[in-house]
Amino acid sequence: MSFFYAYYHGYDKIIKALKKEGKKMKIRNVAIIAHVDHGKTTLVDQIIRQSKIKDNVKISSMDSNEIEQERGITILAKATSVTYGDYRINILDTPGHADFGGEVERIMRLVDGVILLVDAKDGVMPQTKFVLRKALEADLKPIVVINKMDRPFADPRRVVNQVFDLFIDLGASEEQLEFPIIYASGLSGLASLTEDISEVSDMKALLDTIVNYIPGPKIEDGILLFQPSLIDYNDFVGRMGIGKVFRGTIHVNDMAKVIRSDGSTENFRIQKLYRYNGFSKEEISEAHSGDIVALAGLSDIHVGDTITEINSTETLPLIHVDEPTVQMMFLTNNSPFAGKEGKFVTPTKLEERLMKETLKDVSLKVVRKQGEEAWLVSGRGELHLSILIETMRREGFEFLVSRPKVILKENDGVLSEPYEEVTADVPNEHVGSAMELLGSKKGRLIKIENGMNETRLVYHMPSRGLIGFMTDFLTVTKGFGVLSHIFLGYEPYIQDLSLSRKRGAMISMSEGYTTAYALFHLEDRGDFFVEPREHVYEGMIVGINNKETDMVVNVVQEKKLTNMRSATKDQTVVLKRPIEMSLEACLDFIDDDEYVEVTPKSIRLRKIYLKAIDRKRQNKIDSMAE
Repeated sequence: MSFFYAYYHGYDKIIKALKKEGKKMKIRNVAIIAHVDHGKTTLVDQIIRQSKIKDNVKISSMDSNEIEQERGITILAKATSVTYGDYRINILDTPGHADFGGEVERIMRLVDGVILLVDAKDGVMPQTKFVLRKALEADLKPIVVINKMDRPFADPRRVVNQVFDLFIDLGASEEQLEFPIIYASGLSGLASLTEDISEVSDMKALLDTIVNYIPGPKIEDGILLFQPSLIDYNDFVGRMGIGKVFRGTIHVNDMAKVIRSDGSTENFRIQKLYRYNGFSKEEISEAHSGDIVALAGLSDIHVGDTITEINSTETLPLIHVDEPTVQMMFLTNNSPFAGKEGKFVTPTKLEERLMKETLKDVSLKVVRKQGEEAWLVSGRGELHLSILIETMRREGFEFLVSRPKVILKENDGVLSEPYEEVTADVPNEHVGSAMELLGSKKGRLIKIENGMNETRLVYHMPSRGLIGFMTDFLTVTKGFGVLSHIFLGYEPYIQDLSLSRKRGAMISMSEGYTTAYALFHLEDRGDFFVEPREHVYEGMIVGINNKETDMVVNVVQEKKLTNMRSATKDQTVVLKRPIEMSLEACLDFIDDDEYVEVTPKSIRLRKIYLKAIDRKRQNKIDSMAE
């Protein structure tokens, strides 16, 4: 722009024109990866706060989903961007839990570098290994950030040595081993090139390292190529595909063509383009090669589709995601209380919602069972599926789910099952109990690291053994144990691994409202899940028996009233507090012959066959089949 343009139009207009014209700014695309709860989202929030895009940002405000805020974890990968000098830094915040690894895998093709966050006290954890392996396979340049330097007992030197060992174990190249190290406190918004973070007052060291070390995206002119890796939704424009412009320039109102994974094509008009800026989206008229934007205009845009010009047939490689390892059955609710609490109860609505989920979650598989109102839903883990169940429940759906099961495969004619690498941080006084419990689930001890107050145990064990394992683990460690795991691969199936419950269920024998009188006289038999005046039905599980066998009980029995005065004074009935069962606790509790009934207002446990005579008949058939 000339001096005369500046003279007539003013300097501020030039700055606005430069910011509006995206290709004038240098771009850096980076993803933040780490183990769960190592501070990724908090760090992104501090970067946005210090870029002065938005003031008074609450911690973890990138986690806008209601379930994410309640659990304090990131479930969905999210995009944002900040302006730093002449650079626009596109940042993708990723989930840290292994069950949502599909979100991490999808965004690796969008970025040119990663920020690997490692807790200064916990060090390298299983998910750290998983996300770093994916980054190195994609040949991305890493920046290592030792986070939570202000945490008590932080040991950054030990953690740095662990990170170096991890890079070498994963086969990093010499160039990748020359990674810069930043020491930070995401909570305080501090980042330094040295271990003493008290000498700095901002995160300038991290931002400088990003723009200087992470390479810019490859700029290619020519025929448009765009591929969505994430899906967003807007009430006004519908589904939007978030992805990277790999080649060419994309304009609003241009006609484009989508090429799907099955080879089918469809022409459409690009209605809107959005660029993420802090916590909001700003509408733009065009985007250039290397930029990450959201595209609207195609109602059924899918992850992995190729968006190109109408006359082009060129496609981008499909996004590869690891196969699911856990599955469970979703069924329409057929209990006596069906349809009383839910808004969407029909099989059509349930199937439509499950298929809709597969459009945005590429690691989820749904297959309907022929001739039945049942769907086999496969995911990356128990938490992955439980988050889907909780989301559908809050949307008004009512349905049944079965016990989670691992997906078995045949490798060279040998039946195989998934195995996990399990890392347990246990207080020193509970190491013996924890090792005994892990050994009972057929775990193989790989490594022991002794610390001052706690010991780290690393095991390889079948994924089957982890279903319902967390409750027992917290019990033996008195609530102080920390457990994390990550998928390893498939190994030969173990026959003698028992997963049956040690205590039987207490089952209601009739429908009605529970009474304090009945519960009081049954308290010696076990522990209850229900309170007085709670509506139950025949076949509903109301408690857990002290013995191994199931027991049918009458929890609706009322005290008989007579005109005879009692010889003893009436006593106030004092009941033990019932066990509160969360959705995850219910999924861990149920056996193969039981379902979890999920409604917007309630979560109930029940037998598959509600009547006792039907259960006896089925048990006889099963025993004859064996």
